[in-house]
Amino acid sequence: MHKEFEDLDVTVLSMSTDSHFVHKIWQEEELSKMVDGGVPFPMLSDGGGKIGDLYGVYEEMAGVDIRGRFIIDPDFVIRAMEVLTPEVGRNPKELLRQIKAFQHVVATGEVTPSGWEPGDVTLTPGPALVGKVWEQWKP
Repeated sequence: MHKEFEDLDVTVLSMSTDSHFVHKIWQEEELSKMVDGGVPFPMLSDGGGKIGDLYGVYEEMAGVDIRGRFIIDPDFVIRAMEVLTPEVGRNPKELLRQIKAFQHVVATGEVTPSGWEPGDVTLTPGPALVGKVWEQWKP
């Protein structure tokens, strides 16, 4: 789904505590068999977990970064994060939906209700909305 992220002007990076040598082998021996040509985005190394520690995902006892994903806006503000243990995979479709919602919010000043998809009803925040969300949003 990398093309869909590119179309939204999103930069995708992956990172783990593995070395760039491990990433190279993983790309060649595993990922290239799942995705034609392997993953099309950079795989960064967080040896020692300094970056993972800053983001709250470094597990010092195990020496690894816990699986997580972060939506970071152009001003370097973390807008969303999800951290999962390895046995449950992440959902790139939901990630794309959230990115579209954040981009819509920034562009319009509107807010997006739960499960919002482009074209769905949005809400305009302010005092007039208090106690009347139910009139505009029908889940």
